[in-house]
Amino acid sequence: MNQQTMQNLTLFDLLARSWQRPSAIADLRFSADGLAVAFTSVDGTVAIAAVADHEPPESRIRVSNDLGQTTIRPREKPPVPLIATAAFGDGDVPLCAHAHSGFLVGAASGEALHLTAGGEVAEPLVRIDGPIIAIDYSARATLTAAGNGKDVFLSSGQGDAVKLKHATTSSMDALAFSPDGRRLACGLDEGLSIWSVEGDAALIRDISLSSRPVSIRWSGDGSWLACGLETGGFALISLADGRADIVAGFPSPVRTVCWSPSTNALFASGAFRIAGWSMTAPPFGGETSGALETGRAGLVLVETVAAHPEKKLIAAGYANGRIIVAQIGSRDELLVRPLGSAVTALAWSGDGRHLAIGSVDGTAAIATFPAQMFK
Repeated sequence: MNQQTMQNLTLFDLLARSWQRPSAIADLRFSADGLAVAFTSVDGTVAIAAVADHEPPESRIRVSNDLGQTTIRPREKPPVPLIATAAFGDGDVPLCAHAHSGFLVGAASGEALHLTAGGEVAEPLVRIDGPIIAIDYSARATLTAAGNGKDVFLSSGQGDAVKLKHATTSSMDALAFSPDGRRLACGLDEGLSIWSVEGDAALIRDISLSSRPVSIRWSGDGSWLACGLETGGFALISLADGRADIVAGFPSPVRTVCWSPSTNALFASGAFRIAGWSMTAPPFGGETSGALETGRAGLVLVETVAAHPEKKLIAAGYANGRIIVAQIGSRDELLVRPLGSAVTALAWSGDGRHLAIGSVDGTAAIATFPAQMFK
């Protein structure tokens, strides 16, 4: 490799293992044990990568004796190929981590299938009428929630799917268990229903919103809900009193929201910079004192965000393929990838060592960061 080529390498080239799928990446998840990542594609297939890196960055770092300069050499071998499945549906399929390892996939057949890290499909854990379009699993409660767009079913995995009895006839197509597994949030046509799922499921409250929720994220302590909306920004809901407000003014739909446990902060995509707020001053009623200036403003939209599980860092993926890791509350940015295909999904591993990435052009990747990079 000549000097010119070395100079053109990006951090993504040096740190990431990258694979090419035949269609766009729709979503991704780390397994609960952190040993595997599953990538869903819009063709209905799932591809699984082992997180373990056979050429970790630490093994490729060199410090020169004379200047003390640190460099990292490129990988010498291609990454271990992905394990790909057959299609589970005509479009992208819902996915979540299951128990200690593996994943649950919602199939067009109405089956919630356990997919092992090795790509093997086990017997269905849940069967419902109609295709599964939303799924979530709570390890705390050992419960699976599956929705077909009209109804939501709860199951403990013994084939005992119980339908939630809801008075409205609106569709339910986004699901999320609270961190303690005691409550389930279900997205409606223009609202949200919150259920207690301890014992017999019971509706706690219905919350009206201005638009359909496309993503639901609980805060780490379960006291807040943030929902990206199909149009009009995102919703913020206090579980203590049921108060809800819409945070509007985004130039593009808010596809993703996330919580930073290290800073007690909330972040959203859909703007020309990383939009974030400290929850010491929640953005209720136009409140702006908690706004966190993070990263730099530009001319390209942020498509997805993911907060580091331990450090005051947030990753952002842009419509032009740019990927950065920013210091929360600071303009400082680490440029991981300058350009590429639009980023559709980002997620950190539980230990914060690895960042999984999905893109519109079918790129699936895992960037592994040296321990000394984020001190």
